[in-house]
Amino acid sequence: MKDEELYTERDEARDSLVADIDALVEKYAEADDVLVESHLAHHLDDADAVIVLRCAPETLEERLTERGEPEAKARENAESEALDVILSEAVRRHGEERVYEIDTTDRTPEAVAAEIDAVVRGEREPSAGEVDYTEYLL
Repeated sequence: MKDEELYTERDEARDSLVADIDALVEKYAEADDVLVESHLAHHLDDADAVIVLRCAPETLEERLTERGEPEAKARENAESEALDVILSEAVRRHGEERVYEIDTTDRTPEAVAAEIDAVVRGEREPSAGEVDYTEYLL
């Protein structure tokens, strides 16, 4: 996103770029057989499948903090994960029949890649709503 200038501004409070969703959609509007890896991919129209990688909020918060993200940003991301923000947006836009959840919390990258490959090959059923992290909010 940064290299391709697909952003509108910098959010100083969150120390992050604000995606230009319209430019992102336009970039991939005519693309065929493309795999888009991004927490914004669910905004793309006409996706055959939307894979939402999930992670336990506590683990996500820890990973982000270790990566150097500010504590407030890590907490906000963890809360969004517990609230299913990306999952619910993906289902609303694409329908349950095209959304696949993969819990990455205790899995190796190879195991996650195998699950993604199974989705791409059509060997895995849609699974929106199978992961539940709401206990994090209590």
